[in-house]
Amino acid sequence: MIWERLRAGNPEARLLPAEKLHGPTTAVTAIMTFAMVVVAAAGLALANAASAVSAGAENSYIIQIPAAAASDLPKAVAAARSLPQVRSITPVPQSEMRDALKRWLGEAAESADLPVPAMATVELAPGSDPAPVEAAVRKRVAEASFATQSSELKPVLGSLRALQWLALSLVLLMASATAAAIVLAARGALNTHRSTVEIMHGIGATDAQVTRLFERKIAGDSIAGALLGTAGGAIVLLLLGSSLAAAAGGLESAPLGFADAGILALVPLGAVVIAVAVARSTLLRALRANL
Repeated sequence: MIWERLRAGNPEARLLPAEKLHGPTTAVTAIMTFAMVVVAAAGLALANAASAVSAGAENSYIIQIPAAAASDLPKAVAAARSLPQVRSITPVPQSEMRDALKRWLGEAAESADLPVPAMATVELAPGSDPAPVEAAVRKRVAEASFATQSSELKPVLGSLRALQWLALSLVLLMASATAAAIVLAARGALNTHRSTVEIMHGIGATDAQVTRLFERKIAGDSIAGALLGTAGGAIVLLLLGSSLAAAAGGLESAPLGFADAGILALVPLGAVVIAVAVARSTLLRALRANL
């Protein structure tokens, strides 16, 4: 209704038929905007997960002692706890480690013949140098190893970053596909209304004026499609909120924040800008070449 009123107040707009929201431009923009919103949201969730995991492991370290010297773990814990840069240190119970091994070894993980190393997690104050802590631990227990948790998480972080870039590539690919579809839609509209264009040229209309007429129509259809696609994407994201949380690594924080919502809001705007810019360029070239 609103679009019809706008057309009624614009004499130039009435030169083209008032097509409802089922034209190719509206449909293509809606589908592509929907897909871009969902994929971009997944990419942002993965980026947030990678950042949260990396930040959580930045000051976290692991003390590991071979099973043969597992009884020396209290010495290593005491050596680390005596240093001021150590905020907390937590020994990992053998029962928890064996429970974790059950995922791969089954009941064999309960066997006393299976050597299980002794471990403790250490959290340092932000900006602290881990070298003195490592030296103190190894001085008390020569067999102990001292490693950052981030080194253990590098494969996971690498996979999250790769998926994040894959999502960005897919968004750019869909934006390119949208531009290509708009090119075809613009040329089709020009061919459909060729007689109208010839009449306008005959009464002195310039290529820019004719292009502006079609550009307004495509802009209106693109806006309608972008709104429909965004609404559909928002509904899907709300319904799949638990899946996004799982993609974010099961973190307690929300996979998407207010800043991410602002970025996602730029997706439909970008789709409209691409559609209008591509349509204008295509129409001008076609008019100058053929008409």
